[in-house]
Amino acid sequence: MTQDTQIEADMPENRRLLLVDDDRPFLTRLGRAMEARGFEVDMAETMASAVALVKANPPDFAVVDMRLSDGNGLDVIEVIRKAKPDCRAIVLTGYGNIATAVTAVKLGAVDYLAKPADADEVYAALMRKPEDKAEPPENPMSADRVRWEHILRVYELCDRNVSETARRLNMHRRTLQRILAKRAPR
Repeated sequence: MTQDTQIEADMPENRRLLLVDDDRPFLTRLGRAMEARGFEVDMAETMASAVALVKANPPDFAVVDMRLSDGNGLDVIEVIRKAKPDCRAIVLTGYGNIATAVTAVKLGAVDYLAKPADADEVYAALMRKPEDKAEPPENPMSADRVRWEHILRVYELCDRNVSETARRLNMHRRTLQRILAKRAPR
């Protein structure tokens, strides 16, 4: 069986895919790659346009970037879940952390991928059956990464309130703001 035949065999009947990312070159490349895999692709660069597309025609699949120029991709996941509960949505982000991954799954995402993710990884995540488990990471997290994850978990538990998070972590608010503004350590 060739790869194209396998893709057709795996592809469900409903193939509408919504891609939401404010990185236009990435969005275009991924859109072309997913069309080649048999999806009918709608693309949005902003949260507002994504919400409009969802309300007009709810997708069967969705790939949503976490940070958009006009909002949070998790809000798009919520709108998708309300419009079409069985939509298989994944969150894609360059700011990966455990707290937001958990939040994404609670809101209805089926997977959470860190950028840079290629079309094969995105396709595999969209097509993975619920009973299939994702492979565990090869490298454990560094101590700096574990600290970062803990800070973000508390931040999410405090509904993204910097002052309350700083109080709970017993750190200065400005120090916390500086930590949150930086990229996650490896």
